[in-house]
Amino acid sequence: MTTWTRLTTRLAWRAVRDPRLAAALLRVAWRFRRREWYRRPPFLPLPSADYIRWRMYTAYGNDAAVPPSEDVVRYARWAVRKP
Repeated sequence: MTTWTRLTTRLAWRAVRDPRLAAALLRVAWRFRRREWYRRPPFLPLPSADYIRWRMYTAYGNDAAVPPSEDVVRYARWAVRKP
């Protein structure tokens, strides 16, 4: 079973080895940030837990799902590609 910590570690390791992927992951993470994140503790640009649960439910049919790292990488590369 994959956890969010394990997913984050795997993505960080892949990003260290591939700077273009690192840039794509950062851009996607910035897009997912909660609105007005700077007004609420912990003052980090993190996504809303409700939003993440909704995304996981619509993508995997389970709001507690943790996506495989390959799915996140594929999405990040797709999201930042130039037409």
